[in-house]
Amino acid sequence: MSPGLIRVGCTLVAAWALSAVTGYVLAAEKQAVTYENTIKKIIAERCSGCHGAGAPTLAEFDKDKDGWKKKSKGPRLDPYANLVVLVNGSDAGAIMRRLDDGKNAKDGKPGNMHVWLGGSDAERAQHLALFKKWVGNWSLKRRKDLSEAELRKITAPEK
Repeated sequence: MSPGLIRVGCTLVAAWALSAVTGYVLAAEKQAVTYENTIKKIIAERCSGCHGAGAPTLAEFDKDKDGWKKKSKGPRLDPYANLVVLVNGSDAGAIMRRLDDGKNAKDGKPGNMHVWLGGSDAERAQHLALFKKWVGNWSLKRRKDLSEAELRKITAPEK
């Protein structure tokens, strides 16, 4: 096979991969973002190593944070019921504080899990935008500081 054909083939594969990622993001932007159609996939791809199978629930994590951290495990983000605890449940705002890019923080620092949202700045920005759309009311406040009106604006739909 000639070098020219190999370059064309590689270019076509790269273009296909880019269009697949772009298509996924554009499709999610056009429709309502839900846990099932968008967020679940991002979590599976980007977070499950530390927050998937074998990870503790938030209650279990809180009982032995240091032990779980030594195992590189954080609170489990699946299924949906585990994740919403960190969105608008007993630890409301936790997922937002950890995934934020710093533009909403007083100190301008990104959350400690922001870097894991993607392999590049562009991918992190795309995934963060999808999380923000899903959450509805992106707030870095802790549960005790959120008003009832602010909590109601956090939608995070499952389906």
